[in-house]
Amino acid sequence: MKVEIVPSILSADVGRLTEQVKEAEAAGADRIQVDVMDGHFVPNLTFGPLVVQAVRKATSLPIEAHLMVLRPELFLEAFAKAGATLIEIQVEATSSLYRTVQTINELGAKAGVAINPATPVEDLREILPYIDLVNVMTVEPGFGGQKFIPHSPDKIRRLRAMSADIEIEVDGGIDARTAPLVVAAGASVLVAGNSVYGYKGGIAAGIRAIRDAVD
Repeated sequence: MKVEIVPSILSADVGRLTEQVKEAEAAGADRIQVDVMDGHFVPNLTFGPLVVQAVRKATSLPIEAHLMVLRPELFLEAFAKAGATLIEIQVEATSSLYRTVQTINELGAKAGVAINPATPVEDLREILPYIDLVNVMTVEPGFGGQKFIPHSPDKIRRLRAMSADIEIEVDGGIDARTAPLVVAAGASVLVAGNSVYGYKGGIAAGIRAIRDAVD
């Protein structure tokens, strides 16, 4: 199983965004994640479609837009037009999950669903056949640099038992220590923020440290 590493620009130096995205691509990143927060679903306020556009100009890598926003269905078209390859919505943030997933696909993007730490993976059973990816949040969403929640691998194992094919992404507190734990449990996509953009040896060394830990 190929493990993909996805740097999150939430931890990047936004003043040097183009440079830092290019550096991550050159270092072997597989995708780039843009964390979109509205100040309502989560307490933080971050990026909009214009940032996705800027990332799209900086790289040919796939771009994930993780919408941590209330009523994500209102913003799907803007992020698809901006260049998002995959749009992730929080299962807790919409009352029309199936229709929202349908709309993402109609816009030409892949569809992902993210779940908060307190949301059981069993809640996803009915939607799994219609999505490309599940993002298992291993911290409470809203801010970068949080500590990995220890029981998360158990949750990933339960999700993997529900589907052998779904792409399982893990987001929160991922570094060279925690990456092997989630990969062993069944994850194949690792979102990393501080452990890439805040790594003391630089971006390339941060990606290499995670890659070496799971290879």
